[in-house]
Amino acid sequence: MIHLRWLKPTSSQRRRILAQKIRSTTVLGVIHKGVAALGGDGQVTLGNTVMKHNSMKIRKLLDGKVLVGFAGSAADAFTLLGRFEEKLDQYRGNVDRSVVELAKDWRTDKYLRKLEALLAVVSQDKTFVVSGTGDVIEPDDKIIAIGSGGMYALSAAKMLVKYSNLTAEEIVKEALKTASEICIYTNDKINVETIEK
Repeated sequence: MIHLRWLKPTSSQRRRILAQKIRSTTVLGVIHKGVAALGGDGQVTLGNTVMKHNSMKIRKLLDGKVLVGFAGSAADAFTLLGRFEEKLDQYRGNVDRSVVELAKDWRTDKYLRKLEALLAVVSQDKTFVVSGTGDVIEPDDKIIAIGSGGMYALSAAKMLVKYSNLTAEEIVKEALKTASEICIYTNDKINVETIEK
């Protein structure tokens, strides 16, 4: 009898694959000169394999008044996006309250607690990073980044805001291009959405 144990991944192998998903994307948000922009690369990576090049990781909510990007497991992220939309409806478009309530639910709900994703949320005048540990981070400079190339994109965006005359959309594109040159889990197929006042 032939044993095919090697075909079925062990629980530790499955956990390693899931952990790899969180670091395999880059999303960057900037509010600059009255315009909010959120962009993401298009690469979907499973382990060491690129599965897709033109994925859309940015969504418009509340009739285009709120932009949301995600890093991590796509199924988990879509579950969280659905919950966030419910919170926006429940709190009548109050983004601050909706983000905090989502983070509370995410941390305390037995089902949601297992979801592995990060959300980047951008409104007309505020940026937030929301995590499953209950963290809601609103940076002073209104620049946020998540994913494996997030810190590269964040650094580039900070310098472009400070030393260039680029628009918010251009800053996001250029910073994500820089991240794609450094991070192997990020590509240069960039999608950017904006909110103007």
